[in-house]
Amino acid sequence: MGAHYRVIERGAVRDRLGEGLFWSARENAVYWTDILGQALNRLALDSGEVRRWDVPEMIGWVIGRRDAPGLIAGLQSGFAELEIHRDRVEIRPIADPEPDLPENRLNDAKADRDGRIWAGSMPVSADRPTGGLHCLEPDRSVRRIDEGYIVANGPAFCPEGRWLYHTDTGLGIVYRFRLGEGGTATDREPFIRFDREWGKPDGMTVDAEGGLWIAHWGGACVSRFTPEGVRERAITLPATQITNVCFAGPDLDRMFVTSAADGRAFEPLAGALFEVDAGVRGLAPNLYAG
Repeated sequence: MGAHYRVIERGAVRDRLGEGLFWSARENAVYWTDILGQALNRLALDSGEVRRWDVPEMIGWVIGRRDAPGLIAGLQSGFAELEIHRDRVEIRPIADPEPDLPENRLNDAKADRDGRIWAGSMPVSADRPTGGLHCLEPDRSVRRIDEGYIVANGPAFCPEGRWLYHTDTGLGIVYRFRLGEGGTATDREPFIRFDREWGKPDGMTVDAEGGLWIAHWGGACVSRFTPEGVRERAITLPATQITNVCFAGPDLDRMFVTSAADGRAFEPLAGALFEVDAGVRGLAPNLYAG
């Protein structure tokens, strides 16, 4: 793999704001979004084929369903079912978690072991603390868990399910919540504060050993932090705006990383999708139970 990474070839296609990585075991494929490009991408791991579908609004992420086909998506307008056809996507709205904040959008999300989706929101302008953290239950009800975020990002769960990690990229802080029975999230505390030279914390995932991998927006790398919050190592990438990270493949030993080209036209690989040699296995992604 050379310098710890390779570029997934897509010709001249680059994501304005790549995000929302999800590995589908059912399809052995990696999905990710281009938020500003209003598109959904899919990489088939068996063939290497990449496909791209236009979406009529900004799309932050997709997550698979446990007991049904299709995907759940986070759009500017809220949670929705997404059904993919050969030449289009069909959207069926579920719920708008913030009907009082039409200038917000959903940005990043993960499902927990009980099949809930935890999703952050942010203002499209990314300049004021109107974002929040929401939980979509399997019965499709929505709870607001937290608020006051500038850019809510990267929910992730420790392997034992005791901790929820959540980020405000705007503040450069990764928070930690204590998870309880019935999907409670309490005792929020700052867990990692990014040094200025690191850039800002963006999307996250957890490996099988409990290490927390964080994409560095403005920092040109992904880093692994120990379960105690200590930065253990970093893998440098040839793009400044690194946005999201996930493990994929039947053995969960392939790491994929998204990036953003918006505002970085002078960087040839800004907006590329990378495969990274992480040297560790990940955890299978949880699926939505509704």
